[in-house]
Amino acid sequence: MSTQTVDYSEVSIWAMLRASLGLSLIGFLLCGLLYSGVATALAQWLFPEQANGSLLYKNGQVVGSLLVAQPVVQDKYFIGRPSAVNNDPVKMSGSNLAETNPELQQQIQQRQQLIAKREQVAISAIPADLLTSSGSGIDPDISVAGALIQAKRIAQVRSLPESTVIHLIQQHVQHKTWQVLGQAHVNVLQLNLALDQLNAGHP
Repeated sequence: MSTQTVDYSEVSIWAMLRASLGLSLIGFLLCGLLYSGVATALAQWLFPEQANGSLLYKNGQVVGSLLVAQPVVQDKYFIGRPSAVNNDPVKMSGSNLAETNPELQQQIQQRQQLIAKREQVAISAIPADLLTSSGSGIDPDISVAGALIQAKRIAQVRSLPESTVIHLIQQHVQHKTWQVLGQAHVNVLQLNLALDQLNAGHP
């Protein structure tokens, strides 16, 4: 019985190219279109708010996102964490300064003096999250303590009882995930929008 050998040199380059293009097309259709389409549809169905950026509205207009901090300097509002990138989501980054870095120590000291004067509190009462920038540079939340030390200033500027501002903070506290992960915090933008709603009609 004779055996027949295949001369692979005779295999057409076009046959191999056709097979490669076919596999690429199948991969594109399955992974690029079908998977993306199904994932997007499921996200819109199961988590529509998160899938669309967790946007917040005021008078029907988008004013920001629950996920991205905004630079706030007005005394009538809660002020969030310092940012090494001015809260720019395109440049997300921390300061990358070590704890022992003299530049970081100087920044912290300057912030301590500024916050102590602005909030009329002792330096020892200032929470760490108000003194240091976050790793992302766009952290939208602050600790409950970080919000509470601002209550007196906001109440004075808005001519509100301090107890009213404190109660508003307590209403917006987001507790630990599953009572284990993270720490209790408040979303600064959400809290500021609630302030404007509470203070509607006042100068």
